Amino acid sequence: MDQLKEAYRLLKEWKGDSYVFGLSVIDQIGKITLRFGKKALLVSNTTYMKPFADTVVKYLNESGVELAGGCICPDAKPNAPREDVYRIESYILHTKPDCIIALGGGSTIDACKAACALATLGAKVTPEIDHYFGTGVVTKELQATQSKMIPLIAIETSASSGAHLTKYANITDPVVGQKKLIVDESIVPNVAVFDYSVTKSMPVKVTIDGALDAIAHTFEVFCGAKEASYDKTKELAECAISLCAEYAHKLIANPSDMQAREAIGLATDLGGYAIMVGGTSGAHLTSFSLVDIVGHGTACGIMNPYYAILYSKAIQPQLKVVGKIFKKFGYTNDDVDNLSGRDLAVSVAKAMIAYGKSINAPTTLGEIEGFTEEHIKRALSAAKDPQLDMKLRNMPVPMNASLVDEYMGPVLRAAVSGDMSIIKEL
Repeated sequence: MDQLKEAYRLLKEWKGDSYVFGLSVIDQIGKITLRFGKKALLVSNTTYMKPFADTVVKYLNESGVELAGGCICPDAKPNAPREDVYRIESYILHTKPDCIIALGGGSTIDACKAACALATLGAKVTPEIDHYFGTGVVTKELQATQSKMIPLIAIETSASSGAHLTKYANITDPVVGQKKLIVDESIVPNVAVFDYSVTKSMPVKVTIDGALDAIAHTFEVFCGAKEASYDKTKELAECAISLCAEYAHKLIANPSDMQAREAIGLATDLGGYAIMVGGTSGAHLTSFSLVDIVGHGTACGIMNPYYAILYSKAIQPQLKVVGKIFKKFGYTNDDVDNLSGRDLAVSVAKAMIAYGKSINAPTTLGEIEGFTEEHIKRALSAAKDPQLDMKLRNMPVPMNASLVDEYMGPVLRAAVSGDMSIIKEL
C-alpha cells in the first residue's frame, strides 16, 4: 500500500474542506480568511518565521484582508506558557478582529485556542485560565452565557502535535513546570492549513520530535480503543507508524528531502486525527511533567515502550499490529506472530527503543540532561490531579489515583534505567 496516498485519503475523508494541506498550498490563505471577515489578528513568530509570516500577510492583503492593530501579535514560547495566553488575549480584546490566525507550531496554536476562549468568556465567567482546564468546560460556559467563539484559523508550520486539527490545548505553568489541558470541541480551529513545504525551515530535531509524537498519538489511542473505534484507530496507527518508520531516518540523512517532510507531516496529522477518535494515556500524562527538560514528542517516545509492558495483558492484538510494522522496517528480528503475553510486549518495546536510537532520540529518562528525582515526584503527583484524570481513564486498563504509586512508579523507574523487569502489569 502507498502510505502517502492512504494518509491523504484518510485526512480528506475526515476533515473535508475545513482542512487545506499538502505542498505549496499557502496561497489559499487570503480567500480562506475572507470568509470570516476583513480584519484578522495574525499571531506569529517574527524572527526566524518572518519570511513565511510576510508571505501570509501578502496573500491576506491581496484578498483585501487587513491586520488587526496593524501589526503581528508575537507568538507563544515553547509549551504555551500561561502568560503568553493572557498576552494574546489582550491583543484580541484591544484590536477586536473578525478572526484570529494562529501561525506556528503546537505551542502557538494551543495558546491561541485558550486565548480565544478567555477573550470570549473572561468578562462573563472568569478571566482565570485554570477554570477552563479539563473536559468540556468551555462548551458548558459558552452555552450558559449564550456566547460564540471568535473564529480561529490555524496555520501549522511544524510537523508536531496536530494542534491545528484537535480539541486540545496544552498550557504550561512555568513556575512549577507542569502542563494542563483544555479538552473541548469548541476550541477546534474553524479552518486549518498546513503547507508541508514550510517545515523545511524547521530544525530536523523538531520534526523528529513530531514523528515520535505521531507514533505516540496513534499508538496510545489504538491501545485504548473500544470495539467501535478499533478498526479506525488501527488504520490510523498502521499508516502513521509506517510513515515514521520509513521516512524519519531519510529526513535525518537529507533534511531537504521534501517527500520525507511531507510523510512526517502527514503522520503527525494522522496523530491529530487519532486523538479526536480516542484519547492518549500514560506516556502523554508523564510527558506533561517533563516540559522543562525535553520536547513533548520525545518524552512520549521515551515512555511508551515502558507503558506498553504495563498494559501488555490488555493490548495483545495492538502489539501484534505494531510489532509487525517495526519488523517490516528492520527494527526487530523477533517472530512477532509467535509471541504473546509479556514476551510480546517486551519485544515491541525493544523495537520501539531500537527505532528511537536509529533516529538519534534518547530512549531513557536517565539520558535527559536536567532529569532529577523531582521529575518522578512531579509526574506521580500530576497523575493524581483530577484535571488530568482523563489520561488515567483512557488507559487500556483504566486506573485511578490510588493505583498510581504502585503501578506508574515502577514504569517511571524503568524508564530512567531501561530495566523493564521491574514493571508490573495491570
